[in-house]
Parts: sequence; C-alpha cells; structure tokens
Amino acid sequence: MNAKGVIFLSGKKVNLCPYDREKDLVNCQRWINNPEIRVYIENVFPITLQQEEEAIQRLSSDPKTVFLIIETKRGIPIGVMGLHKIDWISRTALTGAFIGEKELQGVGYGTDAKMTLLNYAFNALNLRKINSGAIAFNRRSVAYNLKCGYHIEGRKKRQVFRSGKYWDLILLAVFKKDFLKAWKEYQKQP
Repeated sequence: MNAKGVIFLSGKKVNLCPYDREKDLVNCQRWINNPEIRVYIENVFPITLQQEEEAIQRLSSDPKTVFLIIETKRGIPIGVMGLHKIDWISRTALTGAFIGEKELQGVGYGTDAKMTLLNYAFNALNLRKINSGAIAFNRRSVAYNLKCGYHIEGRKKRQVFRSGKYWDLILLAVFKKDFLKAWKEYQKQP
C-alpha cells in the first residue's frame, strides 16, 4: 500500500491503482475538462462532477474494462490508464490513457504506465492483441505506443474533428511477441 491507497500494479516510475472516489473524482473531472487534455480524447462537452462519477462507475463495473489511476511512487494521482472493450473470445482490448498533470507529461510516466498495463494484459489476462488509436497531431501518443512495441496498422482518414478541421486517426496495435521484445528492452533501462 502507498501513502494514498491500494496499489494494483507497480511499475518503475508509477503505480496503477484502483479508482478511489474520495481522492480521485475531483482530479478526473478536472483533467477531463482541461482543454489541453480534452483535445486528445473523445469527450468534447463539459463534464460535471456527478457526470464524471457516473461515467467512472460505469467503467469500474464493466467486465470488459480495467480502469486504473496512474500515481507517482509518492502516491500523487497524475492520470488514468485502462483496458477497454476487452473481447474475452478474441482475446483483444483497446487501451486508453492520459497524464492529466501537464508538468508531468513527456517524462516517462505514460510509458511506464503503459508497459506495466501491457505486461498485466498479456501475462495475467492472457490477451493476445492490444489496440490503440491516436489523432494524427498527437505525435507524443504515437511515439510512446511505438516505444511500447505497437505497430501502425492503418489510419482512418479525416476521422476526428478537432480545432476546426478533420484529422486522421492513427490505428496502432501490439501483439504479445512484439510487446515481449519491447518489455525486455524496457527492463534494461534504469
């Protein structure tokens, strides 16, 4: 257990923790309403605290979802990470994540959270393929997925409307064998 609560998965830089209403609800609402975060995610409307709580309750009770809070090793919540649309027959899922604290973006927390979650997905849940998507202008998301072993599978042309124009959606995926190569390399890093 860390200073703030229960740890579900422990990475090098972060812990992935179950959602805790008391400490996480306000942060989740703040992050998802932040225009600098919202531009990269599906939500485009303002979210009240009640709406955010209901959305998280739906995610947390969905057997096809694993929803976790990303915390620093000191127990500070900084973002969210999840497996969504888990298909238990085809053994696939979709990942979604963001670091909500701007000053902590681009320093490896997202990569560590993703690698930790993928290790769980492949080696505990026995999934075989994990999909992800990134809006074309989100180069940081594409780069960190590639670092985690993903490959670009394609793109949906002019799929997403943001900032006054239509953008391609980059489709990425990783199979267990490709992840294991990336995981081996990642384990060598400090």
